[in-house]
Amino acid sequence: MEKSYEGLLEGYARFRSGAWHNQHDRWEELREGQSPQTMVIACSDSRVDPAQIFDVDPGEIFVVRNVAAMVPPFETTPGQHGVSAALEFAVQFLKVKHVMVMGHGMCGGCQAALTQSMHGAEPGEGGFVAQWIGLLDEVREPIARELGTTGREAERAMEHAAVKVSLANLRTFPCVAEKERRGSLKLHGAFFAISDGILHVLDEDSGEFNTFG
Repeated sequence: MEKSYEGLLEGYARFRSGAWHNQHDRWEELREGQSPQTMVIACSDSRVDPAQIFDVDPGEIFVVRNVAAMVPPFETTPGQHGVSAALEFAVQFLKVKHVMVMGHGMCGGCQAALTQSMHGAEPGEGGFVAQWIGLLDEVREPIARELGTTGREAERAMEHAAVKVSLANLRTFPCVAEKERRGSLKLHGAFFAISDGILHVLDEDSGEFNTFG
């Protein structure tokens, strides 16, 4: 059952008296800073919490979440580059060794990109979402042409394509490309299927997402 705001506060009370107390030593360590080895870029969707999916403790992964788990390409134009700033911080200052882009099934952002249902909307009325998922316009065309714009097959193709777009955009960042070339940073693509809870990992050589485990 979905929690109300009051339910969240009640959850905090349980956390403070339970998990926080039980992991007090770990929280004390984290007062000195963080040193996660992996950055996870995931969707904001409430059903796909990376910490829960990967069963990690506090401080073990650096997470950025946004609509459709997108990474924009490197650019230096004025603006508020939130994802780029988080990526820069993780790669250059935390010196993570891995960056994973994790898409997921039944992604509303990918579905909207495929159907273009928010195309032409004003900012605050869907326009911000439309502009953001416009990052997928280029890969949308061949999918829509071959599979249409509705149905699970087309949606799954779009969800997979979004992960690949974000990986390609990651490599436009000079700091990422250089570290990957030197072998000090590895990029990964993954896809979490909400329907069965199975994780699929991208084999970039074949372009296929393979079931993990």
